[in-house]
Amino acid sequence: MRWTVHGEQVIYDSDWVRLSLVDVEVPDSHRFDHHVVRLPRHAAGVVVHDPDRGVLLLWRHRFITDTWGWEVPAGGLDEGETPEAGGRREAREETGWEPGPLELLCTYHPSNGLTDQTFHLFLAHGADHVGDPEDPSESERIEWVPLDDVRAHIRDGLVTDGLSLTALTYALATGALS
Repeated sequence: MRWTVHGEQVIYDSDWVRLSLVDVEVPDSHRFDHHVVRLPRHAAGVVVHDPDRGVLLLWRHRFITDTWGWEVPAGGLDEGETPEAGGRREAREETGWEPGPLELLCTYHPSNGLTDQTFHLFLAHGADHVGDPEDPSESERIEWVPLDDVRAHIRDGLVTDGLSLTALTYALATGALS
């Protein structure tokens, strides 16, 4: 059943995030204000895979959750940038590796009951080293991780970032990584 939207009131707005109260009505039920987080920028992530090296991952700390974990290179798209171009740029900027040909894995909404955030996930076939990462504060280290270790990191809870966990498990489940 499709809910009816009667209006939206912005509570907070910035270049990064907007919080709104949306007046919605559930068919044959009730009407209420639903909190919605709107994010103006989509994001792209890239599983950079090389058959001989493994998967290119970043070991990083996330201050919001105060956690460490392995992540794929990812970030917000710039205005007017395609998801593929943004994923390629983010991989290069964060790792210093220029990804090879990109293949779309999937596009999804990680928490569609609360936010309109959209992630685009790609698989890169190989990469060429082009220099140091543009911002060394993005991660503590960058490593090519063998596939068996990627599986172990997922199993052992060392991949907790939702975008990265989705990208890696999707690529493994569909046979894109072998």
